[in-house]
Amino acid sequence: MTRYGPAEAAERSGFSIDTLRYYEREGILPPVARNSGGRRQYSDDDLAMLDFLRCLRDTGMPIERLRRYGELARSDKTMPERLALIEEHTKVVESRIAELQSQRTRLEEKAAWYRDQLEK
Repeated sequence: MTRYGPAEAAERSGFSIDTLRYYEREGILPPVARNSGGRRQYSDDDLAMLDFLRCLRDTGMPIERLRRYGELARSDKTMPERLALIEEHTKVVESRIAELQSQRTRLEEKAAWYRDQLEK
């Protein structure tokens, strides 16, 4: 299995090294393996988890919920709970999308009004 040091894991994941440490310390990311010198060694599985955590974070999931997902992800027996958490978050994201679409419509209407005023 391929292992990545903190700098390479940060580069591949798009998270800073500080964020990687924070996610591990807060239980969002499971404990990362360490080499004989005690240095973190991230696996492909760790990077896949970080990729999904980025999706959750970028869609506005609060830290408490990220932490809960990270805790649940440590056991295959928690799939129903993880599914429920993701479905709940999806509803939040869908609501935000609807709100943004409404705001975009208002912006487009205002831009059309300005164009009309400039043409007069």
